Amino acid sequence: MAQEIVDKLLDELTGRLEKSYGKELVSVILYGSAAAGDWHAGYSDLNVLAVLQRIGVEQLQRAEKIFQWWREQGNPSPLLMSENEVRAATDCFPIEFHDMAERRRVLFGDDVIAGLVIDDRHYRAQIEHEIRAKLLRLRQKAGGVLNDQRLLMRLMLDSVSTFVLLGRHALRLARGQAPWRKHETVRALREEFGIPGESFERLLRLREGSGKARPTEAPILFAKYLEEISLLADSVDRLETGGSD
Repeated sequence: MAQEIVDKLLDELTGRLEKSYGKELVSVILYGSAAAGDWHAGYSDLNVLAVLQRIGVEQLQRAEKIFQWWREQGNPSPLLMSENEVRAATDCFPIEFHDMAERRRVLFGDDVIAGLVIDDRHYRAQIEHEIRAKLLRLRQKAGGVLNDQRLLMRLMLDSVSTFVLLGRHALRLARGQAPWRKHETVRALREEFGIPGESFERLLRLREGSGKARPTEAPILFAKYLEEISLLADSVDRLETGGSD
């Protein structure tokens, strides 16, 4: 998907939100890979935060058709939060708020993330929880497609971006900062934690159209993939932070 099409979609989403909420709409913010310039058609999502003055059943009803349309474009529903929630929830969602704080594009209204103080008391625990929960889910899904190499490969291609993103947060926790580009993140994971990253690199390159998967490659690649994700989870488990989990 060309950048012009992405911009057109974002403009359309913002326009629909403005029309639906009027003065109740405080802010619309794009964050994640698209805001960082590391977005890839067919695999990357357009992640959007929409902030309202308040959120009740009426506001959710007005969001229904907009969110349904947005999902039909292949994207997750926008995060819908109130102004008060944005200020109060940084301790619950430090991963998401750090992503927004470091790479974002304000599409409408106020920059509600600027100057936001993110509470990192549960940051390490959230990173480990997300890695292990998604690893469990990956195993569950793989259990039904192990004999179908095409579906197994698609499962890995669809999930690798998420695990690399969580690896980026593990690096940020360990170093205080981390690269945004996915290949740079994989190299840094090798340097910091000794994770080979061979499966991550291979899957990222396949996503980008650099080469084609070999006919019998999926099972061997999947075994390496599971091993490297487990190494990442264990690395985060060993990290120590100043706060409590």
